[in-house]
Amino acid sequence: MLDLALLGFIALMLVLGLKRPFLWVLTYIYIDLVMPQKIGWGIITSPSLKLSLIAFVAAFAGWLLLDSKKGSRFTARQGMIVVLLLWCLMTTFGAQFQEEAWLKWDWVWKALVFAAFLPLTLRTRLRIEAAVLFIVLAVGTIAINGGLKTVGGGGGYGTLRLLVNENSGIYEGSIISTVAIAIIPLALWLARHGTIFKPDWRVWTFTAGLIFACLLIPVGTSARTGLVCAAVLGVIMMRSVRYRFVYAGAASLALLAAIPFLPASFTERMGTITEHEGDQSASTRVAVWKWTIDFAKEHPLGGGFDAYRSNSFTYQTRAVTGTGASQTVEYQTVTESGRAYHSSYFELLGEQGYFGLGLWLVLNLLGLWHMERLRWRFGKRSGRDGRKSWQWGLATALQQGHVVYLVGAAFVGIAYQPFLFMLIGLQCALWSYVKRTEAPQNRACSRPRGAGQALPQPAE
Repeated sequence: MLDLALLGFIALMLVLGLKRPFLWVLTYIYIDLVMPQKIGWGIITSPSLKLSLIAFVAAFAGWLLLDSKKGSRFTARQGMIVVLLLWCLMTTFGAQFQEEAWLKWDWVWKALVFAAFLPLTLRTRLRIEAAVLFIVLAVGTIAINGGLKTVGGGGGYGTLRLLVNENSGIYEGSIISTVAIAIIPLALWLARHGTIFKPDWRVWTFTAGLIFACLLIPVGTSARTGLVCAAVLGVIMMRSVRYRFVYAGAASLALLAAIPFLPASFTERMGTITEHEGDQSASTRVAVWKWTIDFAKEHPLGGGFDAYRSNSFTYQTRAVTGTGASQTVEYQTVTESGRAYHSSYFELLGEQGYFGLGLWLVLNLLGLWHMERLRWRFGKRSGRDGRKSWQWGLATALQQGHVVYLVGAAFVGIAYQPFLFMLIGLQCALWSYVKRTEAPQNRACSRPRGAGQALPQPAE
């Protein structure tokens, strides 16, 4: 029955796409994030039924053959994505572990190509909003499931089972914790400025429940990364709230009220954040990072995907037992090999070398800068309530979500995750949309008085 429901929804979207080809783009977003082919139990899980590839081809073919190209622009950041794609292809050909590298390339190239393609389809406000809505609801589907299980006592590090019975991809604890926190600003933007579901008490009730579920994901997974991301989001949101002291006070009270209800397993694991030497997982990360720096010195162009499989290192962990004057310190020597990077920045450094890491950093930092420029542009329009405009709100939400993701990326290897590149695609689309729709108005304002009427702003 579950398979029929999932296949029925996808089939409906594909049929409706014959009338509105853009729906195929939304279908691919849903499939790429939720991965329904892993949720079912029967025919939908068949390797011969390639749902992701079907939606991927439909999205491109629909735009190329059936959709209007009016307003589509190719930005510099899209060009950078293409360069990163080609660089990854080159390093894959020279990868140390060919079989594993090509397996990773099989999904990385689709994430990069779709990110470069997505802004071409997001020509109007409605399309941009629809893409944001599908991303939020897709991640929300996982977050709500995890939140309910956490409330029911089904959480724990490595034990929370979401929609699928595996701990990889977006369903891995640290990754879903990062992504769930990152969509909170986008969910708030939809609740304030949405036109598909116009803001009312029902929308705000659902949004509040979704945000609560997203905040429960770090608790349910006991992912320290999620706690750090939530704290960072709480701080950076102070830039955009009107009453900062009220916001800070309310957040502090909510945190204090929540502490007694947190499970002991969560608080114990969070206590290891500042003591990496006493936690083997954190100690392994530091050792891998040191190894990666040395590896990059010998392989400045990178070792290709999954180059970490060649690592081997020895380190010491420190454990303190007893209390007061009777405390004793015990050291243990640990030798490990083939451990993952546990950081997107070291993942890029080890796999794509200095050039790949630099390109990836510029691609991300440029997106934050573009969103900041849009915030300045609309924020200074006090006479027209620029800070209340949907463009200012979306630029702020995309920037906040991106910052949260980049913070989480410091502790988990998510450099190529589709969610990140969907965020980048949305940023490119918003940047291009504003430049296109604001240009006629700017030219009209620069004309001498009496030279003619101002040009109308293009429809959204």
